[in-house]
Order: sequence, then C-alpha cells, then structure tokens
Amino acid sequence: MKTRKIGEVEVSAIGLGGMPMSIEGRPDEARSIATIHAALEEGVTFFDTADAYHLHANEVGHNESLIAKAIASWGGDTSAVLVATKGGHLRPGDGSWYVDGRPEYIKQAADASLKRLGGDAIGLYQFHRPDPAVDYADSVGAIRDLLDDGKIRMAGISNANPDQIRLAQEILGGRLVSVQNQYSPAFRSSEPELVVADELGVAFLPWSPLGGISSASALGDRFAPFQAVANERGLTPQVVALAWHLSKSPHVIPIPGASRPESIRNSVQAAEITLSGEELATLDAA
Repeated sequence: MKTRKIGEVEVSAIGLGGMPMSIEGRPDEARSIATIHAALEEGVTFFDTADAYHLHANEVGHNESLIAKAIASWGGDTSAVLVATKGGHLRPGDGSWYVDGRPEYIKQAADASLKRLGGDAIGLYQFHRPDPAVDYADSVGAIRDLLDDGKIRMAGISNANPDQIRLAQEILGGRLVSVQNQYSPAFRSSEPELVVADELGVAFLPWSPLGGISSASALGDRFAPFQAVANERGLTPQVVALAWHLSKSPHVIPIPGASRPESIRNSVQAAEITLSGEELATLDAA
C-alpha cells in the first residue's frame, strides 16, 4: 500500500479507526480481531484508538486492549505498525461523553493507556478534546511533559481549531505531528484546520471520514456525485470518498472505522485511486 508520514514515521495511506469495534453495536471479539488481522494483511500499519472507546463504565480502554491483542496475535511482521491513542475524553458508561483536560489526569490516562498497549512508550498520543474548564496550554503542556519523559514517542491533538493547533505547535517546541479532526463529505467545516496542518507540515487525520458509523453505508444515497463516480469506476462510494480525502493534501491520512474484514479490505483500495481534476471538482461541489 502507498504510504504517508506522521512525523518521521512512514505509515499506510489509509488507517483503521477502532471505535466501531468497542462502542454501541460492536461485534464479538472474534470478528473484531479478524477485522484487525484483515487490515494488517492488506498492509495497514496505522491504527487509531482511544481510552474512551468502550461501552460499559468498567471497561475503559476496551479498544486499546483489543487492538493490542489483535496485533500481538497476528502471525506477520508488525514492526512497522503505529498505534495512536488519545486521552482527555471520557465515557461514564451511560452513553454520554465528558472531557477532562487537567494535566494530572492526562498523565494518569497516558500511563494507563501505555499499560494496555504494551511496550516502553506510546507511538502517538493525542489530546482528545479541549476542556473549557482547563487552560488549553496547560493540557498540551502535559502532552509535552509526556514527550519529554519518553512515555510517548510522538504528540498530537484532536478536535482543535486553527489557533489551538498553532499554540500546540509552540508549546510542543515544533514537535506536533498530527491533528485529528472530523472531516467528511458531510462535514467540511474543518477545512481551515486542514489548511493550517498543511502549512505546518503535520499529518491531518480525518475522523469519521465516511460520515460516521450510522451514515457511512448511505454515503452514496446522500451524495449522488460520489455514487456516480463510483459507478463509472466500478468502486463503492466509500472508496471514492477516501480517495477524495487523499487528494486534499499529502498530509491527509483518513482513518475509516470498520467492524468487518470486508469493510477494511474495501477501504484500502482508495490508496491506489487517483481521481481526475474533473472528478474532484464534481465531488468538491457535492
């Protein structure tokens, strides 16, 4: 598979988002592990997770543990695999979400994530979501400390605006490597953040690149031009959407979620698709 870079690390141009394997409607563990193994077989080397990707209150880190187990049980070479996780966004187990950006909590969460993922450091750790009750600089300062202490190898942020991206880059001393924001055919308001990430040369990781768990399957129905291009090329509209993401910038690495092996096998086709200027203009206008 074609590759792109996060920091100095080369990863697959298409990653795998682990959230659908751990929250509402999740499959059984065997199918989830088969999905992760299918991704590895297809050359996926970038996996996205978070400690908040779980369903019940007593299973914080469910998806981190699942991904770690699946990677460890795969028979192939996993030396090039990069797992990114996040901290600072929590689920109490009743379906709701809340944030905690206190530096002491972020450091505690990172320690717990490291234990679940294994190894001597987390490959990429991202501050999950700004906490209005905590100075953003203080939250990112905790990420900087984790980086300085060697507990994480690379640092990123998620759900950030342009000013927060620039501030994070300053606080991290130029070591920010990723910005993970929502972006899809249905949600394009992160264009300014993509532009700033491009300007700074950091990876832009669109979450829910197909429109979210409940909407991904209906992408072609909601956006007819994506279906039309898909029909012309003998592809699915989901693959066309991921190829559209990749066309936006060499720093974009979409991370579609999957809970079935066939879903990720379909998604990775996008890395080999080059859309024409006419197709891109049509899709941009959709």
